Amino acid sequence: MRKSTAARKTAPATRSTAARRTTAATKSTTARTGPARKAPAKKAPARPAAKRAAPAKRTTAKRAAPAKRTTAKRAAPAKRTAPPSAGSGTGAVGIRTGRGTGRSVRSSQVISSVSDRPERPGRSLITANHEVIQRWARERGAKPATIAGTERDGRAGVLTFNIPGYRESSRIREITWDDWFYTFDLRRLNLIYQEQLRDGRQSNFFRTESPDREDG
Repeated sequence: MRKSTAARKTAPATRSTAARRTTAATKSTTARTGPARKAPAKKAPARPAAKRAAPAKRTTAKRAAPAKRTTAKRAAPAKRTAPPSAGSGTGAVGIRTGRGTGRSVRSSQVISSVSDRPERPGRSLITANHEVIQRWARERGAKPATIAGTERDGRAGVLTFNIPGYRESSRIREITWDDWFYTFDLRRLNLIYQEQLRDGRQSNFFRTESPDREDG
């Protein structure tokens, strides 16, 4: 009976000692290792921030240079020229014809250019060519003219030439070739004239003729 009691007393003591050792060992291990630390969560790779668009450069619009003021050149006054209708009714040979064309026109030799020459001395000639008329006047020192007092609507009236020593008159008034030919073409006139007399001497004969029978 004594052994059994002693055994009972010893067993709990042994257990107690073993339990203490086990607890101490556990605490020692716990103290060494410490509480288990949670592994830090891996941070997700940061998304690259969208690049901010560089602010647009302010461009100052260049001001257009002020246009230079150009002074329009004044056109020179246009020379008087006959209206396009002035030559209507001109014949194929270069003279004006109409229902009132006289015999003197049909019986005269037509001179349509400066290269044309009279068939014979004393021949009656007719032309409407400006160059032919000017050459004829220049060879005689004649100046284009009109008869004072015959002007009409601001233009020359009766056309003539101021030829030194020939048909001189105080009523003859010299005008420009532009004015002379303006009236000549406007009234559709022809010039009937002579280059030479029958004896070969220079002739100053001339007169204007209208196919509409208007007094030249």
